[in-house]
Parts: sequence; structure tokens; C-alpha cells
Amino acid sequence: MIRINMFSQAASVKGQGVGSAYNELMRLLRTHLVDEFYVTNNKYGASDLTHYHTINPTYFANSFSPSRGRKIGYVHFLPETLEGSIKLPGFAKKVFYQYVIDFYKRMDQIVVVNPIFIDKLVKYGIRRDRVKYIPNFVSKSEFYTESQEKKNAFRHQVGIPLDKFIVFGDGQVQARKGVDDFAKMAQANPEIQFIWAGGFSFGKITDGYEHFKQLVDNPPQNLKFTGIIDRSRLVDYLNIADLFVLPSYDELFPMSVLEAFSCGTPVLLRDLDLYQAIISGYYMSGCDFEEMNAQLQLAASDQSVLNKYSNLSNLASQKYSEDHLAQIWDKFYHEQYELGKKLGQIR
Repeated sequence: MIRINMFSQAASVKGQGVGSAYNELMRLLRTHLVDEFYVTNNKYGASDLTHYHTINPTYFANSFSPSRGRKIGYVHFLPETLEGSIKLPGFAKKVFYQYVIDFYKRMDQIVVVNPIFIDKLVKYGIRRDRVKYIPNFVSKSEFYTESQEKKNAFRHQVGIPLDKFIVFGDGQVQARKGVDDFAKMAQANPEIQFIWAGGFSFGKITDGYEHFKQLVDNPPQNLKFTGIIDRSRLVDYLNIADLFVLPSYDELFPMSVLEAFSCGTPVLLRDLDLYQAIISGYYMSGCDFEEMNAQLQLAASDQSVLNKYSNLSNLASQKYSEDHLAQIWDKFYHEQYELGKKLGQIR
């Protein structure tokens, strides 16, 4: 049996998609592939494959140990994708961004969740044949379409009338996520209830923290910020939402979109190139606030539009199902094991 050790602190900061992706993969390995792999977490004993999910300095140091076997790195972000997320002084930012790339270069194999990052990593000096695209996924056992009775009960619980149109978004409260445009949409559509789930995962070093703290404390009357919520509650919000809206300016492969797809919730996104490579055709889109707001108003006024994109969400969730991804991860880890044996990385 192939021994895989996962190094991750993804769950140490709540409200991040990295943590959700890590939890989904761990659960998949321990259910679908339990007979293929012996999986441990943050253990320092010998392993055949070591999969690094976060870039902690202690992990960089232990990557030099020969007992790590073949080293696999998960790329959830690049330096440029951190712009608009955290605010660091110029020198500190330069040092940190270089460290991110140095960490990736320490790996024997890189996994990206979006294929457009392959070319970017090559430009940073990482060989193309060392980069593999494997998309994110979510489990239907955790994100699913609830009964109408349960949806109505949750609406009653949170005090939202059954006939009120609900727009829902989630993610860290930061500039990159387009939270300002989300709030602007709320102001432009006072008859609609807007809800944003998420908080300040990076605390006061969040880019624009003071501005967004003021917005969270004093939102438009029809906008509610829930703060960071558990996944069990997130599925409830996704089910009462008539439309999921994420106006992000930059993403890799947002788990929040996959979670909305899995619940059959229609999705509206900013029109980004990276989405074209992975989920084109499954969502409504707009290039800027005006276009996105027009699409939102169209959806709110036409049930047939909502029905169309709900069906497309269900189709997208099948494409990124855990059964399909289990086959991909099974093949990938076996290939890495054989390559590691061939190169003498595995004892």
C-alpha cells in the first residue's frame, strides 16, 4: 500500500477555499481510495509521497529530509493572485512572493487547480512536465439540493419571507472578491435580500481592512454579512439563494462556485479568463458592475432564466463529481509512486 503524508495547516484559518479543498481530498482518499493508499496528516515519519497543501516555513525545511519520498506541491495561489488579499510593506511582500516560488520549486511535482496557471509557473522557471492540472471538486453528501420544506424552514429561521428574492455570495471579505460591487448591487436593488458569508481570515493585514470593516459594520439595509460560517450552515444558505453571485476580480478555481453548482443554485460571475478554461457555459456573467447588475435583474425578473442556470449548475456538478475525481487522483498518485521508485526517491 502506498504511504501518503499530507502536510497542511489549511484548517488553521477559517473561511478559506484552500481548507475546503483539502478537506474534500482527505475525505475522498479515506472513502473511495482507502484500499489503495495509507494516508497520514502532518506526520514526520517516512512516506512514499509527501503532499504539501500549504507553504509553511516548517514544511519548506522538512522538504529537505530524504524520508519525504517524492514531494508534491499544491498550488492554490501565485504571487499575483495575492494582490488585493493581503497588504504587506514593499520589502516584506517581495521576500514573501519570492518564498512562494522557491517553495514550489522545491517540489518534484506541482498540482494546479486551473490549467491557465501552467504557463505562469513555467515563466517562474518550473518545468512544464512537472505541472499537473487536477480540478477541485465537492461532495454531494455535503452540498446538495435540500427539500422545499427544509428551505422554507431555514428562511423562517433567518427571518426572510418566502417570496423575497435572495442573492448570496461567500468568501473572504477583501477587495479581490469584489465585495464592494456586491454591496453596490445591494444598493441598486433594494427589493432584493443580499447575504455575504465570510470574514477577515487574514485579520488586519487584509488589504483594505479598515474600509471593509466599516462596510461590514454598516452595510446597506438589505445586505447581511454573516461572518465565517460552518459548511453545514453554508449548504442551507446556498439552498435558499435564488442566485449565487461572486464578483471576484481574480480566482484560481473557487470552491464556493463548485458548492453552489452542487446545490443546483444558479451562478453569476464576473467574466474572467480563468473561468473560460474550466466552467465556461455553466454560469451567467458580466464584465463589470453594470453588466453583472443587468444579469442579476434579468434573473430576478424571469424564472425561466433561473431554471436554465439551475439545470446548468447540476450539469457542472456532475462534471466535477467526487467519483470522477477519485479516478484522477488514483491514477496520479500511482504514477508519482512509480516515478519516485524509478528515480530512487522512494525507499
